[in-house]
Amino acid sequence: MNKKIAILVTLIMLLSVASLGCIEEQEEVIPEPHVPEEPPEEPVEEPEIEILRLATTTSLYDTGLLGSLEPVFEERYNADLHIISAGTGRAIRHGRDGDVDVLLVHARAREDAFVEAGYGVNRRCIAYNFFLIIGPEADPAGIKGMAPSEAFLKLMEEGMNRPDEVRFVSRGDDSGTHFREIGIWEVAEKNYTIDVRGSGAWYVEAGAGMGATLRMANEKSAYTLVDIGTFLAFAGEIDLVPLVEEGEGLFNPYGVIAISPAVHPAVNFDMANNFINFLKAEDIQIMIGEFGYAEHGRPLFFPLARDCERKGCPTWELCKTPAS
Repeated sequence: MNKKIAILVTLIMLLSVASLGCIEEQEEVIPEPHVPEEPPEEPVEEPEIEILRLATTTSLYDTGLLGSLEPVFEERYNADLHIISAGTGRAIRHGRDGDVDVLLVHARAREDAFVEAGYGVNRRCIAYNFFLIIGPEADPAGIKGMAPSEAFLKLMEEGMNRPDEVRFVSRGDDSGTHFREIGIWEVAEKNYTIDVRGSGAWYVEAGAGMGATLRMANEKSAYTLVDIGTFLAFAGEIDLVPLVEEGEGLFNPYGVIAISPAVHPAVNFDMANNFINFLKAEDIQIMIGEFGYAEHGRPLFFPLARDCERKGCPTWELCKTPAS
């Protein structure tokens, strides 16, 4: 009897354990509440990068100023700036032919003529520096401290008498610097084509950009006309020194001009205006004024967008307004 009772108790205990196991097993497989999946995010389309074609004078390119401004502009306006570095005359021809969207040059009379002819609009002043007449430190022509026109006359006289000792290297490339040289000859009452070109071995035409002209003048121990920004940028590579730093005709303003869509409908006029307003912006004007100071102890360019009235800009009222 006792044996039967023991067997019965054992069976009851086994059944109890089995029941608990089933309960635990059922608790483990209870499904979790259904959480609906979020729909996939729609891909965000990046705005298309717009190309802006710029023709500029070599001085702004050779000094590195444009190289410092380019990434700032491209990031700010989602643009890709394509730069053609050329003399001002060639840059203006690119604009006249519609090969570019905007110009950045430094020959005010030519700029005004370009706008008056209808090829350009929204011309604005953005920066300035000064031209120098530089030459060998020994100054064999004796021009140091003269007025620019007097120095040119002295260079011609001494060069024609002593062509092995006194030479002048001209840009000779229809650039803004070359155009300024011609203007100084006019102040000296010399006809450039008749009196200067071909007047002797003392006068050499480089037919090249400012950097190449500086190197040629240095190799020949010759004199040349150069903007102070490019001179400072190349000062470590040449032995020539400033000899004439003040006088009529040495002020060197830079202007930016959009190509007229009325003449060339395919130009990127909106982005050209963005570039003009970018160069006039306060933070960019500060960048222009500070460029080169840390390396050379003086700026290579001075901001002009908010100072053009005091500098005698004939269109200063227009220069104050945004391009549109």
